Amino acid sequence: MGVLTDYFRAPDAAAVVRAMERDDRMLVGGRDPVFDGVEAKRVDPNVVLAQLVAAIRREPWRVDLVADAPVWPTTAPPGPEGLEDEDDPWVTGPWVTELDTATRDALAGVPDDLVPEAVARWARAEELGGVDPEFLLPLAEELIALARRARAAGEQLYCWICL
Repeated sequence: MGVLTDYFRAPDAAAVVRAMERDDRMLVGGRDPVFDGVEAKRVDPNVVLAQLVAAIRREPWRVDLVADAPVWPTTAPPGPEGLEDEDDPWVTGPWVTELDTATRDALAGVPDDLVPEAVARWARAEELGGVDPEFLLPLAEELIALARRARAAGEQLYCWICL
């Protein structure tokens, strides 16, 4: 089972919740995307995206490097016994998290001439399995461009996640 992840920008969490209430499927891509975003299959925010942020900042990855806050579902997460309820949105997804401003700004602030070097470091992350940096470069450039548009518009970055 693969994890689907999309990154997008939005003015605030309320706009994301309104969009999810209308249709909880993908918010980017397709013919009529709800938000400006990037499809980034299997690039979870806390490990794989955080590896890119660490590479940009030239620092080691750590578990709390990318801070995020849940936006969707809007209900309280269930206790351990509730995780067995197959109808609970916390079990089934999709989920949306808001990424911290520091992550947006790290991506947005990397100089263009340093992107290939950062991507080469990112490609060495164990979670990426030795992928060729040339394969990752277009995705990194898309994520960086998205972060730059978000910062210029005063918006936040969000991650939509689905199993």
